[in-house]
Amino acid sequence: MAEKFLQPRGTARIGRGGRKATGGETQPSGLPAQIGLQLGINHACVCSRSLPAISHAPMLTETGTMTRLSPAGSRPLAIEAQGLVKRFDGILAVDGVDIAVPEGAIYGILGPNGAGKTTTLRMLLGIIDPDEGVRRIFGKDRPHEVAKLIGYLPEERGLYPAMKCDEAIAFMGALRGLPLDEGRARGRELLERHGLGHAIDRQIRQLSKGMAQTVQLLGTLVHRPRLVVFDEPFSGLDAINQGKLEVTIRELARDGVTVIFSTHVIHHAERLCDEVAIIAAGKVPYAGSVDTARDRIPAQVRLETRASEGAWRAALPDDARHDRRGDESHFWHFPVPETGIEAMLKQLIDGHAGILSLSIERAGLHDAFVEIAGEAAARALKQDAAAGESR
Repeated sequence: MAEKFLQPRGTARIGRGGRKATGGETQPSGLPAQIGLQLGINHACVCSRSLPAISHAPMLTETGTMTRLSPAGSRPLAIEAQGLVKRFDGILAVDGVDIAVPEGAIYGILGPNGAGKTTTLRMLLGIIDPDEGVRRIFGKDRPHEVAKLIGYLPEERGLYPAMKCDEAIAFMGALRGLPLDEGRARGRELLERHGLGHAIDRQIRQLSKGMAQTVQLLGTLVHRPRLVVFDEPFSGLDAINQGKLEVTIRELARDGVTVIFSTHVIHHAERLCDEVAIIAAGKVPYAGSVDTARDRIPAQVRLETRASEGAWRAALPDDARHDRRGDESHFWHFPVPETGIEAMLKQLIDGHAGILSLSIERAGLHDAFVEIAGEAAARALKQDAAAGESR
């Protein structure tokens, strides 16, 4: 029965995306990677060579120095990788990437298109082999050994158009070893929970784009994985569905599931992630907590005064930037002094600066990205985000 179900009507074989099947259906482009991962039929998953063990692998810490992974950290690692390198036709796509993802974390790989995000994820999952370096998932250096513990949603989305929603979810669960009957039952439950109960018996071709993307997301989660990997999951989603996906990611983490996703949109990473790896031109110049990345840049003071001159000016740093707005407002911008704000504030009050407002603004992840990856990478990231919003 399972074999019959796994060979949908009108489908000649599971192959590369875009191939026409015998019944006129187009092979969904996102399925081969999932099938290759979950069934272990990809060459990378069945290769005979065993990767060397990672023992205290060197990692770039949040302070930018090299250290060693502790064998007894606060949380065991769901994913660990050291020195991943990948070339395509002699072109270096990924250059020495190190990543360590604790179990139960929400981890983001942040970078512009072409930076190496998807290639890195595929190496971590065993869909492709690294040319150099080692990687482990739940302590296993052969990802197919733990494939049933992984849910993977590739950027190239794809479902069989003739399948009904619950069948599509059950089909994806079957690729991960979930019995079909259980997959259908879980699929119906998930569809009801996510507001698609009315669409259970609809074919995929009858759904809107957002509904179809939700069905594929549920198929990624139906077997209740311990690790979920999303490649650009917010791409193509409207604001409402982006918000729903953020809620789903937080719920997964609360249940102890490890979530790793790639993105070129900074605010998703800033709102969701415990830790990020910033990737640019195939390298990872920073891997660590979002807070530590932001703290690399001093907090900024934004001061508004009525007066523009006076003895109080001596309290301001020499590099304070002055903007005048109208006849009665003067704005001053400068980093928080190392000695704090209190002493300066007293001088401003005593000197009758006429304080209208004062705020201390912490640097955002965008500022940290510019500092770490450079202006060119930041511009590319912004362009990618704008292009994604226009689609």
